[in-house]
Amino acid sequence: MRELLSLRRLRLIPALLACLLMVSTLASAQSVPVPQPQVMIPSPPQLAAKSWFLMDADSGRVLVEHNADERLPPASLTKLMTAYLVERELDRGNITMNDMVRVSENAWRTGGSKMFIEVDTQVSIRDLLYGIIIASGNDASVAVAEHLAGGEVPFADLMNQHATRLGLHNTSFANATGLPHPEQYSSARDMALLSQYIINDYPEHYAIYAEKYFTFNDIRQPNRNRLLWRDPTVDGLKTGWTTEAGYGLVASAKRDDMRLISVVMGTSSEESRAQETQKLLSYGFRYFETVKLYDAGSVLNTSRVWGGESNELPVGIDSDVMMTVPRARNEELTARLDIQGDLAAPIEAGQRVGTLEVRLGEEVVGEQPLLALESVEEGGLVKKLVDQVRRFFSNLVGGWFG
Repeated sequence: MRELLSLRRLRLIPALLACLLMVSTLASAQSVPVPQPQVMIPSPPQLAAKSWFLMDADSGRVLVEHNADERLPPASLTKLMTAYLVERELDRGNITMNDMVRVSENAWRTGGSKMFIEVDTQVSIRDLLYGIIIASGNDASVAVAEHLAGGEVPFADLMNQHATRLGLHNTSFANATGLPHPEQYSSARDMALLSQYIINDYPEHYAIYAEKYFTFNDIRQPNRNRLLWRDPTVDGLKTGWTTEAGYGLVASAKRDDMRLISVVMGTSSEESRAQETQKLLSYGFRYFETVKLYDAGSVLNTSRVWGGESNELPVGIDSDVMMTVPRARNEELTARLDIQGDLAAPIEAGQRVGTLEVRLGEEVVGEQPLLALESVEEGGLVKKLVDQVRRFFSNLVGGWFG
């Protein structure tokens, strides 16, 4: 069963009736087509970087990409996965922010950017997480890796397992810090996807990424993301630099109800990565908008069920349906429901029974599973026998007239 749902609201009906009335009273007048304004969108900006990527955090729509799957050294962008695993363990209750971590000599000796933890001291998970995200502390990253997995090698194995789980197809980790290693690489697309998981899965921890300063051991260090000072809508995520990788920045910004994630990798300086990121974000916010079509749990259709205790099944979606479209074109969105036409009990809540297809004009811009929103148990023997007869004649008539 296919059903086309227009996303235009009922508020248009009075206007349509008025137009019909005008046509009936001016039947002799010649109809003249009214030209529709075109939506002009320029080509995406070209950046001074090796690769870049721009996506909407809610809908997942890719707005701009260039060499987005090229495997490049991620430098300290690696710490996005290190922080993600800490946040995941916090969310699952396996650790708490107040847990204390002993600092090993190995962690203390780690080179590069530091949080300046002292060997043989106890440091809280809270301070280490802040030190990883804001100060980009390599020492903090190693301390966390040792605490959670017993060392950097097993922690890197854990990082790679989660990279596979999250669909990061061009990513490989060899350490928790991002220090150069031949088996350490990632891509602009993968870094954006990882950031999307950080933002959407652990929003209570995401606020850390917007902090401008972190003080530990009386040493105050600034966040290296310059856009936190320049653009009040930017609230994350992470910078990276090594001689091999160049300068990289994963950033996110929210304006009104739209959140974008941008990635630039392989720029020439701190200033360049900030400027190139700003170009991407400005382009996305200026020429696109994200709209919510349906709320999670919305009933989009009620379908007939055969042989069940109930004859009807509410069908809908289990998550918000968000679409990112060129500005001023949201009224062109339509949705089509493709539902299985012969549903029989038993049906479990959450069982897939069809597909929601969203189009912008003639272009398919999104698909989402249609699910049973309630369970339907099998009916009694008499009910099933009656429904078998009804189902037979229903299919027979449908075959004659289909």
